[in-house]
Amino acid sequence: MGVQFNKKPSWKHLFLGLAGANGILLILFFVLLLWPVSDSEMPEKAFIEEEPGAEFTVNSSKQNLNELVNEYVDKFMNDQGDKYTVDFGGENVRLLGSIDAFQTEIPISITLEPLVQENGDLVLYTSEMSLGLLQLPEKKILEYVKKELETPDWVNIDPSSQSIYIGVTEMEVKSNFKVKVQSFDLKNDQITFRIKVPNKTLGL
Repeated sequence: MGVQFNKKPSWKHLFLGLAGANGILLILFFVLLLWPVSDSEMPEKAFIEEEPGAEFTVNSSKQNLNELVNEYVDKFMNDQGDKYTVDFGGENVRLLGSIDAFQTEIPISITLEPLVQENGDLVLYTSEMSLGLLQLPEKKILEYVKKELETPDWVNIDPSSQSIYIGVTEMEVKSNFKVKVQSFDLKNDQITFRIKVPNKTLGL
């Protein structure tokens, strides 16, 4: 009785198998991309005036803010390769980065217009967004960014209002200082913060 050997798959079968696998991955990618994101709680609005202490005004520049914020992003996200960058160079804020899909990186670019809140927090409203060459609704792009981007508790990405809420007054500072935004005029490079030093920090 002769021994039968399995025939080697032809290039057509290999091509169809590869195409099918890529098709499944593509479907999974869009399912994850379009899957609705659960709502998260907005950071609680705090008013630093309610706590007794001394207040100081600190002026900054776009260059200093660039260095400070991106240093924080690198450490918080363990972003050794500078995958994500926040840019304050123009009139608005820009979030630049990339996501990994199909063994390649898809670039993300979001332009945001800042608006100072009455308590000193900051809301960034999206004006332009892109996810590679994909033609997607801006809300869906922000939903995907919310899934992929790790943020501290005092930052909330809200796809429904297409905004990012920065709870500056809720930031945890080792010195126990409290911070609020007083002005955030990127066009004229006028950025001002109010710093409160609570009396209890000084032992008073």
